[in-house]
Formats: sequence, structure tokens, C-alpha cells
Amino acid sequence: MRPIQMVDLQQQHQKIQHQLDEAIARVIQSARYINGPEVAEFKHNLAKYLDVPYVVPCANGTDALQIAMMALNLKLGDEVILPAFTYVATAEVIKLLGLTPVLVDVNNDDFLIDVSQIEKAITSKTKAIVPVHLFGQCADMETIMHLAKKHNLFVIEDTAQAIGAKYTFQNGNVLHAGTIGDIGCTSFFPSKNLGCMGDGGAMFTRNELLEKRIKMIANHGQSIQYHHDDVGVNSRLDTIQAAILNVKLQTLTACENARNNVAKKYDEAFANHPNFEIPTRVKKSTHVFHQYTLKCKGINRDELREYLAEKQIPSMVYYPIPLHLQKAYQSENYPLGSLPVTESLCGKVISLPMSPEVTFDQIEFIIGHINEFCKQQSASKK
Repeated sequence: MRPIQMVDLQQQHQKIQHQLDEAIARVIQSARYINGPEVAEFKHNLAKYLDVPYVVPCANGTDALQIAMMALNLKLGDEVILPAFTYVATAEVIKLLGLTPVLVDVNNDDFLIDVSQIEKAITSKTKAIVPVHLFGQCADMETIMHLAKKHNLFVIEDTAQAIGAKYTFQNGNVLHAGTIGDIGCTSFFPSKNLGCMGDGGAMFTRNELLEKRIKMIANHGQSIQYHHDDVGVNSRLDTIQAAILNVKLQTLTACENARNNVAKKYDEAFANHPNFEIPTRVKKSTHVFHQYTLKCKGINRDELREYLAEKQIPSMVYYPIPLHLQKAYQSENYPLGSLPVTESLCGKVISLPMSPEVTFDQIEFIIGHINEFCKQQSASKK
């Protein structure tokens, strides 16, 4: 059995090495490293995959969020609602732009923003909602879009962990994650479901005027060279990364199916386990399993991680410290205990190795050692 990785990028790349080598070689031979034809090709291919008219690539997922907020003309002091249980980048760009992050708690079962708390958080200063499609499935976008329309708010989807997931509305319409709100943002960090071999990101929209503004801001605030109509940034996807993504996009659906097969094996092992709760599936959303995240109960999560590490089994905690308790984001508005579900989850969650390359013998090895740890813990309590 080969060594277990959280995401086995070496194995992933070996399967498509020939195509990757050819794609990279074409870019090197052309010497068009910035805005080469592969970038335009990737924009077209990703737009077709997502069934969205406009895709604007950029340098990374954090830039995508920042550019989206700049494109919507959010001003100093404007409030932006987001879930407390998320990676820091979602809140980071809000603070960097002088906006005010307004944190709401998440659901205990699916880890997604608790839509029942959003309306209570809306004030006269609220301008946008940023739902995070965490771990691979969509937040309750139907409710979020209804609230946004009711209160005249923008919706910026953070779909860095859920590209490929699909959301079904009550009327039967099905849309990809990131194509429902005003702007969707994603990351192509190497470990993402669609990842490049460096940094990369993109924004999606159905609004032509927004697309033009996003492109302008991402290109130093210019739509015509040397004519700067607004303050912008320099954020672009380089041609080699676009060429790599063109190859990997072709495998994305098969990879998502493989991830679901891995999740199914974990489910079978832990669905009725006394020490774990498996991840809840959202009825309206498919799940692409960027992460497979269990909640521990009756055992010490950190001791489990140490035990697994001794057996050469990696694991991760997303996220160990709640956003509102991070030094950079502490506020008197969010004292300890103010976001109880988030605080509880940070002490319970553990993510297991998840990628299309995880083999069934590796899964059995992981499950066997987790069960052995639980037996040892149970025996020590008697």
C-alpha cells in the first residue's frame, strides 16, 4: 500500500502526465506566458462547464473575493454578512477593504450558514451576503436569494470548495455553485477539486456590466490600455496554469464521482458509529466532497489525530479556532459563547483523507485504525 496523503497530487498528475506535459510545453514554446490563448480557452471551457455566460480568471481565490467586492462598489463601513465557520480569506478581504464583517452561526449538521439567522443580522448598513459552500455542497441559496431580493443586497458566493456542485430550486431549475448570486468566486489552489500547479482563481457572473467591471478592476482598473477609469489591482491567471486547468477540467466530473465513492465507504463505516456523526447531505445540493468531515463525540479529537499520525494516516481540522476568536478578528460584538455552533464544531470536527486517488485498501486501513483507537478509548474508561 502506498503512503496515504490528504490529497495525493502526485498520483493525480501521473494519470494525466502526458497531457499535462504537452500543454505546458505548448505554452513554453509559444513564450506567451501572460494572457496566452490557453487563458481564453480555459475561460470558454469553464463557462461551458458551469453554464454561465461570463468567467474572469484571476491570480487566486482571495483576489477573486476582493475584486468581486470592489466591482460591487462596496464602501467603507458597509456591512457584509458571512458565516463564522469558514477559512479566514472570506473575512480577510472584507476587513482589507474597510468593510465590516457581520458573522452569523452555521448549521450543526451540514456546517453551512444558518439562513434563519441572516435576516436578524441585516441592518441599514448591510450591503452583501457571502454564503460559503463549505466542504463541497451548496448553502441554502433559494432562501439567501429571497432575502437578498427582499433587502436589496448583493450575493457573492464563495465556492472555492464546491466547484461542480449543483443546486436545485423548488421550481426544478438547477444551477452550478457560484453561478446563482451576483458573483461567484473560486480558487484553483492545487488541493482544490479543480486545482492548478500554483495559484489561480476565477469569478463568474451572469451580468454583462459586472463582467466588464470585474475585468477592468482585475487589470489595474483599465479597460483600454493606459486609460485607468478606477483603482484596480493586478490579478491574472498565468498561461501555464490555464493550460493545466484545461487538462484537469476534462477529468473533473470523473474525479467528483470518485470522491463520492470514497465518501460512501466512509459513510458505511461511520453512519451508526457511537463516536462519530457523518456529514449531512443537503437535499437541494449535490456534494463534491472537497473534504470528508466527521464530528467526534465521546472521544478526544486531538488524541485521535495523534494516534492516526503515528500510523502514518494524515488528518486535518478545518477549522481549529473560530473566526471571531482569532486575534485579528476579535470584536466586542462576538465574545466567547456568541456563536456556539461554530465554537462547538471547531472542537469536534476532523477531516479524513479525501481525493479521487484514495484506494479502497487505504480506506480500510484508515477505518480500521480509527475503530481501534475508539476501542482503546472505550476500554480505558471502564
